[in-house]
Amino acid sequence: MSFRVARGLTSRMSVVEASAGVTPAFEELEQHRSELTAYCYRMLASPFDAEDAVQDTLVRAWRNIDRFEGRAALRSWLYKIATNVCLDMLQSGKRRPRPMDLGPSAEPIVENLNVPGEVTWLEPMPDPVDAVVERETIRLAFVAALQHLPPRQRAALILCEVLRWQATEAAELLDTSVASVNSALQRARATLADANVPAVDAGEVDPKLLERYVAAFEAYDIDALTSLIREDAIQSMPPFDMWLEGRDDIFTWWFGPGIECKGSRVIPVRTANGSAAFGQYKIDPDGGYAPWALQVVDVSGGRIGELTFFLDTERLFPLFDLPDHLD
Repeated sequence: MSFRVARGLTSRMSVVEASAGVTPAFEELEQHRSELTAYCYRMLASPFDAEDAVQDTLVRAWRNIDRFEGRAALRSWLYKIATNVCLDMLQSGKRRPRPMDLGPSAEPIVENLNVPGEVTWLEPMPDPVDAVVERETIRLAFVAALQHLPPRQRAALILCEVLRWQATEAAELLDTSVASVNSALQRARATLADANVPAVDAGEVDPKLLERYVAAFEAYDIDALTSLIREDAIQSMPPFDMWLEGRDDIFTWWFGPGIECKGSRVIPVRTANGSAAFGQYKIDPDGGYAPWALQVVDVSGGRIGELTFFLDTERLFPLFDLPDHLD
């Protein structure tokens, strides 16, 4: 929040608190920021858009604080504002896909690298540190599947299936009937079933497995990597639309066109979308190591099943508190 906005909100907060004393202070609104961010991220598939949506939500709430009629409904009221903000932002009709959503896997050759100019990709988000979020409901594959739903269906499904709201509560928030909400849920579930969202491990990922992966990747040890990565693993590298299916194709890329990744440094960071995340730095010809990718690694069946290399390091590395260069 800018100093100007914060100062204006604080000033107005003093006026409200000095009146009847029944309206929430801005700090009380701010307490909901983390869970609202997770909600807006599922709606918008971008941490940056989600942050903008939540900021807009809190500002709108504070500007209309005189319409608030009771503390018990504060959370619902904020979710209603946030939903309307997200629905406004989604009016363009464009969804944020992953490479796997656009077509079949490709042969691991340089000629298949393509950056489609018309696509705005799904972006990863650091897991909230102060909100309880079920890991499977924020995974990349699940958030990508949500993007197949029309915006109001998406909101109904997130509210009822993820946040466990009652259909009556969702209907009130969406200004519709319970029957309409139930109908939207039925259609949304059918769409998600067709999306074949891969299952997620119920338990915690073995940290030693991730340590072995980091060591193996930095050493570019194909034998060690073979023991850690599933035979049916997949890899993608947004903003390229090429994605690879199968460990053999992944290694053909790594030890062929992607050989410049050999000698990389891999730095563990906060988890992203419920999965392990790493900052990857390639050898910089001018010295040290230059940013290359934010790796998001999904584990299934005790081995690595999916690797996503997000190459927009200029935007994503600051989000994950990663340095812009390693000495």
